[in-house]
Amino acid sequence: MLRWRVSKPTVLSLLLIQAVTVVLLYGWYSRPPSQNSLSEGKVHVLLLSSWRSGSSFLGQVFNQHPDVFYLMEPAWHVWMSVKQTGARSLRMAVRDMIRSVFQCDMSVMDAYIPQPCNVSKLFMWSHSRALCSPPACFLTARDEISNEQECKKNCDTQGLKLAEAACQSYSHVVLKEVRFFELESLFPLLRDPTLDLRIIHLVRDPRAVLRSREKSFKALVQDSAIVLEQANLPENEQPYQVLQEICRSHMRIYETAMIKPPDFLRGRYKMIRYEDLVRNTLAEIEAMYEFVGLDMTETLQEWIYRITHGRGKGKKSDAFKITSRNAEDVSLAWRTTLSFEKVQHIQDVCKDAMTLLGYKTVESEEEQKLLDVDLVKPNEQNQFSWLPSKSTTAKV
Repeated sequence: MLRWRVSKPTVLSLLLIQAVTVVLLYGWYSRPPSQNSLSEGKVHVLLLSSWRSGSSFLGQVFNQHPDVFYLMEPAWHVWMSVKQTGARSLRMAVRDMIRSVFQCDMSVMDAYIPQPCNVSKLFMWSHSRALCSPPACFLTARDEISNEQECKKNCDTQGLKLAEAACQSYSHVVLKEVRFFELESLFPLLRDPTLDLRIIHLVRDPRAVLRSREKSFKALVQDSAIVLEQANLPENEQPYQVLQEICRSHMRIYETAMIKPPDFLRGRYKMIRYEDLVRNTLAEIEAMYEFVGLDMTETLQEWIYRITHGRGKGKKSDAFKITSRNAEDVSLAWRTTLSFEKVQHIQDVCKDAMTLLGYKTVESEEEQKLLDVDLVKPNEQNQFSWLPSKSTTAKV
C-alpha cells in the first residue's frame, strides 16, 4: 500500500485553505442577495399617465399577465402622507419610492403605512394578481385571471415579506403611476445599472378626461390640490387649471423623450393614445408586450375581449374599478354629454398638447355631436419616431 508523507507545514497550509473556503462559502450563502442579483434579468416597466385616462385598464392589461408583478400607484402613499404641499416638492420622494419597489424592497413603505404593515395597507392591493397568487397567496394560479373581491377576502397577510418574495419571483415588475409630471425626475432610474426600465406613456383626449373627472370629482379633490400646488383658485376654474397642468406635463414628457432625448432614454419610451388602444386593442397591446418582452396568451386575449365589449356604463363609485364596458363607446361619451362651452374652455387651455398628440378641435356644437367626424388623427399621420441627434446629422 502506498503511503503519502506530508510535511507539517503543508498540513497547516491545507487546513488554513479549508478554513478560509468555509468562511467564504458561509458568507456567500448567508448574506442577503445584492440589488444586482435581485434585478438580474428583470424588466422594469413604468406605466406613466394621468388620472381618468384609461390607466387602470392599461395597468390590468399588464397585471393579469402571468410573468408580471404589478402594483397600482404606490406613490399614492407619498402624496396622502404629506397632503399640504405640492407635486414639485414631492417628486424626489415619489422617485425614490418607485426605485425601491422596482428593486422589490418594500421597506420603503414603513415611512408611509401605519403599523402593522399588512398587505391590505397597500393602495389598491387586491387589484394585483401577483398578491393573490403564489408565493404571496395561494388563491389564484399565475396563469389565471384574478378576482379582486375574492383576493380581498382571502389574501391579506401581515407584513410585506411575502409581497417582496412574490416580486422577486417574476421576470417583469410593472408599476402604474399618475404622479410624474416630467421625465427628468426619472433620469437616475434610467441610468441605474440595476434597473432595466421601460416607460409606456398613456395619453387621452383632454375633453374625455374632463368628462371622466367630473364623474369622479370627490375622489380627486386632494390630488387636484397637490397638482395645483395648493393654489387658492375659484372653484369653477380648478378643473381647467388641473387639466392645463396635466396637458403641459404630457407635452414635457413627450418632448423630452422624442426631441433630442438623452442616449440612456433612447429605445426605452413608448407613447400610446387611449383612443388607439380601444380602437385596435389587441394589436396595440401586443405591440406594448413586444416593447417590454412579454408574449400574449390565449387567456389574456379572451379576458381583453370581455373587458372591452361589455354593456356596463360605469358609475361614480367605479372611480378606480375595472368594469366590463364597450371601451370605444366610453371614449366618445364626452361628445354627447359635455356642453360646447366646456369643450371650448378645455380646448383653449390644452390646445398645444392636443395639436402635438394628434387631437382635432371642434368649432361648433354641431361638429362636436357628429360622431361620424373623427377627431383623432390616424396613426400614419401621427407617428412618434426618434429624431436624429446633431452628431448624426453632422455625419450625413
